[in-house]
Amino acid sequence: VDLLGQTSPTVTVSLERVIRAAVDQNLRVQSARLDPAIRAAQVTQAEARFDWVFFTGVDWANTDEPRIVPSIGGVPVGSRANVNQAVAYDTGVRRPLTTGGEFSVSQGLTHSENSTPGLSTFPKPANNAFVELGLNQPLLRGFGSDATESEIRLARNAERSSIQSLKAQAMRTALDAETAYWELVRARRRLLIANRLVERGVQTRDVLKGRLDFDVRPAEYSDSVARVEGRRADLIRAQRAVREASDRLKAILNDPNIPVGSETLLIPADEPVDEPISFSLVDALVSALENRPEIERALLSIDDASIRQAFADNARLPLLDLAVRTRFNGLDDSPGGAYDQITDGDFVNYVASLQFEQPIGNRAAEALSRARRLERMKSVLDYKAAAQDAALRVKSALRNVVTNYQLIEQTRAARLASAENLRTLQVEEDTLRGLTPDFLDLKLRRQEALALAEFEEVAALVDYSSSIANLHRATG
Repeated sequence: VDLLGQTSPTVTVSLERVIRAAVDQNLRVQSARLDPAIRAAQVTQAEARFDWVFFTGVDWANTDEPRIVPSIGGVPVGSRANVNQAVAYDTGVRRPLTTGGEFSVSQGLTHSENSTPGLSTFPKPANNAFVELGLNQPLLRGFGSDATESEIRLARNAERSSIQSLKAQAMRTALDAETAYWELVRARRRLLIANRLVERGVQTRDVLKGRLDFDVRPAEYSDSVARVEGRRADLIRAQRAVREASDRLKAILNDPNIPVGSETLLIPADEPVDEPISFSLVDALVSALENRPEIERALLSIDDASIRQAFADNARLPLLDLAVRTRFNGLDDSPGGAYDQITDGDFVNYVASLQFEQPIGNRAAEALSRARRLERMKSVLDYKAAAQDAALRVKSALRNVVTNYQLIEQTRAARLASAENLRTLQVEEDTLRGLTPDFLDLKLRRQEALALAEFEEVAALVDYSSSIANLHRATG
């Protein structure tokens, strides 16, 4: 009877179905599957730094202000006011360069109407047009792709790392699903063993009850009753263990047809493996170094540290920036005429400048560079530790495979010996001996010894199957 007070429905599942469902539907795998997409968007965000940018602007100004008027011989020369209206716009595109600089192309026009009293201007109205080419380029600090593309390279590494994290989560989930599957097999076998042990105890108790008036004392019968009730308690615990193992497997699967909140009981269809596997320690170690996500992430960490170190080394250099501007100008009473003058190339401005800067002592940049070098050394040591840990896990997994397979044969022999012990005792009971207290105690103990041997054989089979799965996880 389940928690709903009803008989639980059952669903038979194969190991293949369990692993496929877990890798496809497990919540942690679904969550990890989103990370590469997030990182890919961040790569695009970092690459967008070098996209072209369009810009434009419009200004309107109405000027009406007094001004100082010079005088010659006491006679004022010029107007006492400055009155002007102007509308200006400029538009263009600019783009950061992978060399660290920025290139821009822009053009604009200023239309102005001079209304200053007593002052005439030519042309009127005035239309001043321009086309400008500009380049700002660092020559030392900030120059080159090591400085400008570091964020892109780090973002790409983060995307690769998230893919490895997804792989690790999928592998971990597959291993958890297979381990939970075999634990369900173990729990069900234990339930069957506990049930057989109760049945054997009931048979012995009933025999004693029938011989109470012959050669069995009440105390001996009471002892058998107590042993049977203790075994019933173990049977109840075994039933609970089966349901808990089924629920754990359902939680890993996250199958909408058999949610963890349902009382559906999963029934394993596959039996544990009982055949030796061939292996090579060298091949297993090489496979682990090539395929384990932890190794790949450690290599990416080394690359990240190298990128940051190159950026920090560049930051130690002095600031020496070059700025170059070329401006073509035109002036006329109409916009078209102003732009025509630009194409004639009669009025051209050239501007070039250098800007130098260097912190005295440069302590911040030197400290950052030193920290980045140490971080790279640390990442190399972390990689070696990850490789060492991978080798340790592979050897431990292989040793568990070998040991658990040996335990299958040994526990099977122990189970057969315990079964033979109980059988010979049953023969003696039927043919030779009376039911003495020592004989009854020996029989009950041999029943329990057989049940323990049966369970240890099941445990060896389950552990062997789980250890094979763990070996594949260890080798990546």
